Amino acid sequence: MLAELAAANAAFAVIKQTVQNGRDLMSAGKAIGSLVEAEDKLRNRGIKKKNSFWFKVGGKEGSDLEEFMALEEIKRQKAELESAMRLYGRAGLYDDWVRFQVQARKDRAAAEEQREENMQKLLEALAVGAFCVLGLAILVAVIYLAMDTRGML
Repeated sequence: MLAELAAANAAFAVIKQTVQNGRDLMSAGKAIGSLVEAEDKLRNRGIKKKNSFWFKVGGKEGSDLEEFMALEEIKRQKAELESAMRLYGRAGLYDDWVRFQVQARKDRAAAEEQREENMQKLLEALAVGAFCVLGLAILVAVIYLAMDTRGML
């Protein structure tokens, strides 16, 4: 969690410096992406933690407040970023940015789903291969035993 917050703070510092220097916001595109990625990672980590078995068994942990505060800090930074985009960017820049974020999140979710599907296919292929090898080994053992008991070996 601290790594994501540190990444978000560093990205926001770059964005803020870019705006203060009067440069175009698009020159800080990588930093803006890092800020959004850090927020997504924090949010996804919280969702995974809340859905985990250990969270349900053990209850809430003390890091919930830290997670909440980190998300609030990023929320504040994004509000400042919105203000800067509306003040210093071209007309409609923030609205385009919101649409871009929505599409990027959908793309990341689709890529994650595809990766999980590929992993599932790989595991199935490995299981089939293992069963084939096991079946072949059993067949060889049966043939060997049959030949040995008949004195063919």
